[in-house]
Amino acid sequence: MSKFFAGLDWASQVHAVCVIDEHGTVKTRFEVTHDAVGLRELCRRLAAFGAIAVAIERPSGTLVDTLIEAGFTVVPIHPNAVKASRPRYRSHGAKSDTSDAYLLADLLRTDGHRFKPLTPHSDEIRALRALVRGRDDLIATRVQLANQLRSLLESFWPGAATVFADVDSPIGLAFIDRYPTPASAKGLGLKRMAAFCAQHGYSGHRSAEELVCRLRDAPAATCGALETQAKGELARALAHSLVAIVEHIRRLTNRIEHAVAALDDGRILMSFPRAGRICAAQILAELGSDRQRFSSDQHLAAEAGVAPLTYQSGKCRAVTFRWACNHRLRAALTCLADNSRHASTWAAHVYAKARGRGCDHPHAVRILARAWVRVIWRAWLDRKPYDPSQHRATQRLQLAGG
Repeated sequence: MSKFFAGLDWASQVHAVCVIDEHGTVKTRFEVTHDAVGLRELCRRLAAFGAIAVAIERPSGTLVDTLIEAGFTVVPIHPNAVKASRPRYRSHGAKSDTSDAYLLADLLRTDGHRFKPLTPHSDEIRALRALVRGRDDLIATRVQLANQLRSLLESFWPGAATVFADVDSPIGLAFIDRYPTPASAKGLGLKRMAAFCAQHGYSGHRSAEELVCRLRDAPAATCGALETQAKGELARALAHSLVAIVEHIRRLTNRIEHAVAALDDGRILMSFPRAGRICAAQILAELGSDRQRFSSDQHLAAEAGVAPLTYQSGKCRAVTFRWACNHRLRAALTCLADNSRHASTWAAHVYAKARGRGCDHPHAVRILARAWVRVIWRAWLDRKPYDPSQHRATQRLQLAGG
């Protein structure tokens, strides 16, 4: 076993590294650049100390993958733990990359038993995680651009923002591309609107007459001709960008749905009420396939942020929201919980009881998600799909209702 410990304070361009021995004596300090040459130099210099463990503040990324593939033990330490440990080493509040690298290495030396090393995920899980996170980021970009487009339209042509329900829907974007300014839609009547809707396969929830009325009833903005023309070009550019993003999201969605259905763990998560393929993929991407990663369902619930924090000192006791967690996992689990209450009698009962105690909707959904984590944990460990007939709480509720 190696008697050396490394701390790595990562950054976007240059990483600070510190290696200490079992007594806390600094053996070497150096910096490496975040490029192919720098990462090779990092692995070469660390390999000189044998099977060394490396402490770092982040659990994923190119740097972490490089270290794991090189055979090093990578131990993630949460930034909050690092921040709380700084007073152990200095009374002032200043920090530097080199001092944090030493702090990480020394925490690994003194408290390494408290932190769990990373286990490399399978290639399938890593690919699924990349697809899911990429899709989520694209959706966030789509929302941002849609809000920008809506704000722009309201400044010079409010009717185009209200004629269809969603400004970033395919029919809404096609309308902005065809009619980017009020002048371009001056001759738009019932027949042209009906032809436009038919050309773009509009579902027909609203008639052409209603759409034209929406367009004409919207307030008129007071902009000059040149300003309107300029803003029309900007609106068309945003619409073109959104069309491309929406198409890429659709393709990623199809790929994710096929990928999660091909995995055994994916089918386990898809078996839960109204989990769906995307939600199941989001959970699996953050959960991974390592059954030893979480010591209990309480550990998983804390990581997912669906279990509250309790502060207690003497007679004072407070229960608060858990801010530090895997936010992507929390979003996926709460989405599953919220959907499940429409298909599971037990889930609806848990949610209703929480609401009856005065919890608001988000709090009640987190309570339900915490309850589902116990079931997901057991199904995940046993590698078996969810079976309502084996869910004791569901069975007790059905018997009570019968």
